[in-house]
Amino acid sequence: MTYENPLAYVLGLEGMALMRSFTGEHDRAFAEARIAEIRRLLDDPALAGAGVEVARVDTVEGYRVWSRTYDDPNSAFSYDEPIIERIVATLPVGLALDAACGTGRLAAALARRGHKIVGVDSSPDMLARARERVPEGDFRPGALDRLPVDDAAVDLIVCCLALTHVPSLDPVLAEFARVLRPGGHVVISDIHPEGVARGIIPSLRLPDGRPARVATYHHRIGDYVRAALRAGLEVRRCEEPREPGAEVPEPQGPPREPGSLGPWDLWPWVLVDHAPEAARAAVAGVPAIVVWHLQRPTA
Repeated sequence: MTYENPLAYVLGLEGMALMRSFTGEHDRAFAEARIAEIRRLLDDPALAGAGVEVARVDTVEGYRVWSRTYDDPNSAFSYDEPIIERIVATLPVGLALDAACGTGRLAAALARRGHKIVGVDSSPDMLARARERVPEGDFRPGALDRLPVDDAAVDLIVCCLALTHVPSLDPVLAEFARVLRPGGHVVISDIHPEGVARGIIPSLRLPDGRPARVATYHHRIGDYVRAALRAGLEVRRCEEPREPGAEVPEPQGPPREPGSLGPWDLWPWVLVDHAPEAARAAVAGVPAIVVWHLQRPTA
């Protein structure tokens, strides 16, 4: 169980904006406006006592609920898919493993390019949707750190928007290296660690209506590099797509009044309405996604 306090989140944005001001990105008027806004926020009765207890669920339970709406829409896809497509387009066709395949969005794209598909996911509900989407694929239940795949069996691994849900990257990257053939490639995308630190974490409602988030871990850029090197993988490419003054776009949801706190399902995106200038300054130029291209050496 975690505790989400909207006032704490908005004050955090103000603090991030003030730090950027302190280091020279904004002027005196900006800093004074932020301090005055903080005083107003502290006195705002709508923000007082509005905290919410949020359940923390594992990926099996979380994606059982989320599988029905995962693809409709998911704004993170617009960040990672163009980069993944450009990387994969340069690689030879072969046996591709979609690790944490979800509903099969990347498995379908790889199948269209001629790859033979193996998909692995811990969620039976996600696997069922992937089988419908890519009927020619071989979809198997399994965990990222215990892949049901033979040694040196695949030419390409894709793993997207999943590694933030594992507590340690090392066993997963070691598994990727185990099942890859020499010279094989790995393409990974994830919510950027700066986004995870700002609360860009999947939200869902449990069957009884309680708010919940899928367990998520903050892996820094260096954590990915160290885990890859320990697994014997070489870093070929790292991309951090960003848009000036923007973060991962707000998901679709029920309409709301400007400046309101709800619905909780749109936290933290809706909360920026309370300090829009600070929010823009806090996230300006900050990456939304990180995409990695790794390779197992041939010798």
